[in-house]
Amino acid sequence: MQIQDSKHLAGQKLATVKPVQIRGRYFTAIALHLTGPADRDFLAALDDRLRQTPLFFENAPLVLDLEKAQGLESERDLALLAREMRARRLSVFGIQNGTAEQAAAAAAAGLISLPGGRNVPLDRVSRPEPAAPRQAAPEVEKEAPPPATRLIDQPVRSGQTVFADRGDLIIMGPVSSGAEIIAAGNIHVYGRLRGRALAGVNGDTSARIFCHSLDAELLAIAGLYRTSENLGPDIPREHVQVCLEGEKLRVLPLK
Repeated sequence: MQIQDSKHLAGQKLATVKPVQIRGRYFTAIALHLTGPADRDFLAALDDRLRQTPLFFENAPLVLDLEKAQGLESERDLALLAREMRARRLSVFGIQNGTAEQAAAAAAAGLISLPGGRNVPLDRVSRPEPAAPRQAAPEVEKEAPPPATRLIDQPVRSGQTVFADRGDLIIMGPVSSGAEIIAAGNIHVYGRLRGRALAGVNGDTSARIFCHSLDAELLAIAGLYRTSENLGPDIPREHVQVCLEGEKLRVLPLK
C-alpha cells in the first residue's frame, strides 16, 4: 500500500461539496379569498367545500387573501384562523393583499406577507361574491347553464390542476403523478391515470371515471374516495370504469 504524504496532497486540488445550495423553484399555492369575517359561517362553508373534495386540499400550500376580509387585524385573529386552517390539514403559510397592519400581525403570527398573485381559472375554495341587489321587477325564472364538456388534448403533468366545473372532463393523454383532475360530471382519460381524479364533485352520485390504464393516487366520486393503498392486486387496471354502488366505490372492467 502506498501512502502519500501531506506535502503531496497539499499540492493537489481537492473536490469540495458545498454544505448549502440555494435554488429558485416555482410552485402553485391555493389562494383562499375571504369576503367577510372569518366566523362560524365561514368555517362551516369551508367545511362543506372540503367534504365535497376529500384529501384534495390536504397539505397543499395555502395563502389567505385578505383584500375583502373583515377583521383579522390582530396577531391573535390571524393565529386563530391559521390554527383552524391547519386543523383541517390546510397548510397555510402566508397572506396576500393585506394592509400594513395585517402584514405586521401576520409576521407576529408566523405568516409571511406576499404580493398579490395571479389567479388561475380554478378558484378552489373562494366564497362567491355577493349578488348585486335586484331591482323591483316581475320575477323571471332563469334557466341553469347547460353542462359544458371540457376537452384537454395534451398530457396533464405533475403539479397541474384541471377542472371542469359544469360537465364532463376528457383528457386525450396520460395524467401524471402529482396532477389533479376534477369534474362536476364524468372523467374520461385516454391514457394512464396517475395523480388524483375526482368526479361528481357537486354531489352527482351517477358520475363515473373511465381510463385506459389505472394507477391513481386517489379516486373520488361525490365525496366517496379510495386511495392507492386500498386498491388491491385483485382490482382491474386496464380499460376500467370507477362508479358508485350504494356507499361503495367500485372499480370495474369496461364491457
